[in-house]
Formats: sequence, structure tokens, C-alpha cells
Amino acid sequence: MIPPDLALWGAVLLAGVYHGVNPGMGWPLAVSAALMERKPTALWRALGLLAAGHFVAMAAILLPFTAMVSLVTWEREIRIGAGLLVMAMGVYLLINRRHPRMLARVPPGRLALWSFLAALAHGAGLMLVPIYLGLCDLDTMDAGHVAATELMATHAGTALAVALAHTAAMAVAGGVLALAIYHWVGLKFLTRGWFNLDVLWAVSLVLVGGIGVWTAL
Repeated sequence: MIPPDLALWGAVLLAGVYHGVNPGMGWPLAVSAALMERKPTALWRALGLLAAGHFVAMAAILLPFTAMVSLVTWEREIRIGAGLLVMAMGVYLLINRRHPRMLARVPPGRLALWSFLAALAHGAGLMLVPIYLGLCDLDTMDAGHVAATELMATHAGTALAVALAHTAAMAVAGGVLALAIYHWVGLKFLTRGWFNLDVLWAVSLVLVGGIGVWTAL
């Protein structure tokens, strides 16, 4: 039997791998940068910037929920609301298949900003919210004996740890693909050999949100 916390951390890492292999999170831009500059170091620099932007986006989504978990008496409602929010984002992406135009307007040199906006626009951070709330283990806390400030401090650390672990998995998965494409396959493969993950992404958001609601109930 897998311990609940271990399963949740596994889900954080798997979500990171899932985000990493998705071209929408930016690893083709790292390959493109290396090909244009004709320097392998450009690929690593681009991956670092993409990871930095992704991490900030994850933290920006998770940290507000840190303040909310201090309201332990409302933890069930918070978890249900978070799950419904994730599901709503998935349904929206299923209906609206077009990529946000703002992403095309970000200069190529600002990869960290592009990664931050892409993660927000695709709801990448929202996917982690139900997992993060599960790691908080709110059911074991007594609101009358634990100060809200202590709760927030503890869960801020958890939120940052989730964002960091997720981003590390994302960077490794995307980096492996970027290196393979750059050294052996080539960007032309993407135009004919890569499958579209948009629908799968949206459906996965609905599933994760549904699981969050179900566990809260």
C-alpha cells in the first residue's frame, strides 16, 4: 500500500513530466535558440529561463491557497471550490482550442516571461492545487490550537516545495526531449511526427479537478 503523501508527491512529479513533454510549455523554443545561435549552451540557458518562469507561475498559483488553508473550518469547501475551478479551466480549454495571442507577442529573448504566461494561460498551476491541498492534510489540524500564522508558514514551504519538485521534473523531461531533438532528430520532426496534446491536457484538468472534488466529499 503506497502511503498517501508518497502518492501525492509522485503525482506532483508525474504532472511535471507531463508538462515537460508538452511542447506548449516551451521546450521547442530551447531547441530553436540553440539552432539559431549554433551553440549547445544556448539550449541550456533557454531551458533555465523556461524553468524559472514555470516555477514562478506555479508558486503564484499555489501560494494564495496557503493563506486559505489557514481557514481549517472551511477546508472542505476550499477543496471543492479548487477542484471545480480546475474542472472549469479544463472545460474552457476544450471549448476554446486557440492559443492565447498574448504569447505570440512576447519577444523571443524573454523566455522566462513567456514560460510564466504560458503556464498561467494553460492552467498548469491549477493542476497542482488539488494535489497540494491533499499534502496539507488539513483534516488532522485543530483550528482552535494552531495559529493561522503557523499554518501559513508551514504550508508556504509546502507550496514552494511542490512548485520546485514539479518544475524540476518538468525541466528534466523537457530537457531530455530538447537534447534529443537538437542532437539527433531535428525540428522538422515536430511538424510531422508530434501529436497534439491540447485535448489531452484539457481532459486531464477536468479529471484532476474531479478527483479533488471527490476526495473532498
